[in-house]
Amino acid sequence: MAIEEGIEDYTQDGTVDLKGNPVRRSKRGGWRACSFVVVYEVFERMAYYGISSNLVVYLTEKLHQGTVQSSNNVTNWVGTIWVTPILGAYLADAHLGRYWIFVIASIIYLMGMSLLTLSVSIPGLKPPPCNQANVGDCKEASTFQLVVFFGALYILALGTGGTKPNISTIGADQFDDFEPKEKAHKLSFFNWWMFSIFFGTLFANTVLVYIQDNVGWTLGYALPTLGLAISIGIFLAGTRFYRHRVPTGSPFTRMARVIVAALRKWNVRLPSDPKELYELDLEEYAKKGKFRIDSTPSWRFLNRAAVKTGSTDPWLQCSVTQVEETKQMLRMLPILIATFIPSTMIAQINTLFVKQGTTLDRAVGSFKIPPASLAGFVTISMLVCVVLYDRYFVKIMRRWTKNPRGITLLQRMGIGLFLHIIIMTIASLTERYRLSVAKENGVVQNGGKVHLTIFALLPQFVLMGTADAFLEVAKIEFFYDQAPESMKSLGTSYSMTTLGIGNFLSSLLLSTVSHITQQHGHQGWILNNLNASHLDYYYAFFAILNILNFFFFLVVSRSYVYKAEVSDSMEVLTEELKITRLRESRHEVSGTQDHRMIHTEEES
Repeated sequence: MAIEEGIEDYTQDGTVDLKGNPVRRSKRGGWRACSFVVVYEVFERMAYYGISSNLVVYLTEKLHQGTVQSSNNVTNWVGTIWVTPILGAYLADAHLGRYWIFVIASIIYLMGMSLLTLSVSIPGLKPPPCNQANVGDCKEASTFQLVVFFGALYILALGTGGTKPNISTIGADQFDDFEPKEKAHKLSFFNWWMFSIFFGTLFANTVLVYIQDNVGWTLGYALPTLGLAISIGIFLAGTRFYRHRVPTGSPFTRMARVIVAALRKWNVRLPSDPKELYELDLEEYAKKGKFRIDSTPSWRFLNRAAVKTGSTDPWLQCSVTQVEETKQMLRMLPILIATFIPSTMIAQINTLFVKQGTTLDRAVGSFKIPPASLAGFVTISMLVCVVLYDRYFVKIMRRWTKNPRGITLLQRMGIGLFLHIIIMTIASLTERYRLSVAKENGVVQNGGKVHLTIFALLPQFVLMGTADAFLEVAKIEFFYDQAPESMKSLGTSYSMTTLGIGNFLSSLLLSTVSHITQQHGHQGWILNNLNASHLDYYYAFFAILNILNFFFFLVVSRSYVYKAEVSDSMEVLTEELKITRLRESRHEVSGTQDHRMIHTEEES
């Protein structure tokens, strides 16, 4: 009995320690291990948002860049931040594993933060101060100064490429899908994950932004750098409690082999029975702790890669499981595309939304609110909504839908997408009102302060947090959950890639619209002087994009087929293994009996 209990204490999901040995559930993983991971993410969010939230202000006021140039520099950098995780996910899944890639990348991240702090601290690394209303009249930063500053930013971006796709995946890996209690905890993990990390975001958007605007950029950047260093130490301290997954090879190579094999066997006839396709023995999966996936009818043309040919060439003969893994990653692409537009909206928080705030009355008594601190309301709104969602909404909906999550992940994402339509409509109407007040105050041409409280922008920030509680949380959980077990880091990087592409798309749209609207002698929609601009038209254009994107999402989500639960698949695999072994044992017994009968007849 004690031996059976000892066996049951080992995880069943293939996780190991750093030496590759199976781990005991009672000794590693669970919420205890996650606490070290979450603490790191709190400080990392503080570091990242401590830079990104107020970056457009630094580029404008200290490096003397215009509205379009500074906004595009922010979105291009943020876009890089969210695209590099593809590289980090590849290296983790194919070579070193999530833990070691994370450790190496976090050191690079810290180097970038340290160099960035120096670049805002040393006088020779930034142009002289300038108080001109038009930044075009100020001395621009030299090439060397720009190289140091942006070099630090992109070193930092390279580091985040290895940390972002792996840290949340490491956290999720601490729960065993085959243990009912841990599987239940995992359903809440991403909600509380987002809840915890946004504490760091809230600190950055309030305290750090205030320090940067009122005390100095040196201290404003040095604090998150110190916090990042401490958090890396905390993460390393939790190493003995972590469960790890062994690298399973390049997911890109496995996917490419399926596509190439299917194309090479384009004219091969598919068998009517999927069981006639090539698949590894059940024992092979059980022995290596891997997950077998049965053939599905969707994306049927890829099944040709598993048609038996007698070849051992991996670029010609693929297993059914390999084909299904590829299908799962490709099946998510339309959903990924549907998240590009809302990611473009998120890019406006730290660019145009903040620039709007610089034109308004920020005084509350003797205290002046930093424009970038309004992003803190995005965080507060999201924190409140995540708690209400997890504690009340899920329980209420679960009674109606019988779904453990309350509603499906795609339904949750759809609510977030709809909220983005409302956000940009409100943003357009608010900006229209701001421009009317600017006209009444006579500050259109001189770009002076508009006598309107900065809290007029509050609704669009608060609703953005509400939308994030639905869309962003569901997005990261969806791409992690729907990715094959051997490609979880790549799946997680999908949710980050959409933010990267959204930011690049924001840069493209801003430059294009700015250029087109200034042709033929027109004034243009986006100028350095926002009081003479027409951001209300620009936001209305975004509202229309969101409406079109919402209908696209409805179409692709209706045709999406969720993958089977891994634990359910493994239960089926276990039963099939029992049946196979029983048949083999019966066959052996039968063979032995036949042999004995023959031997007896020979003796007689």
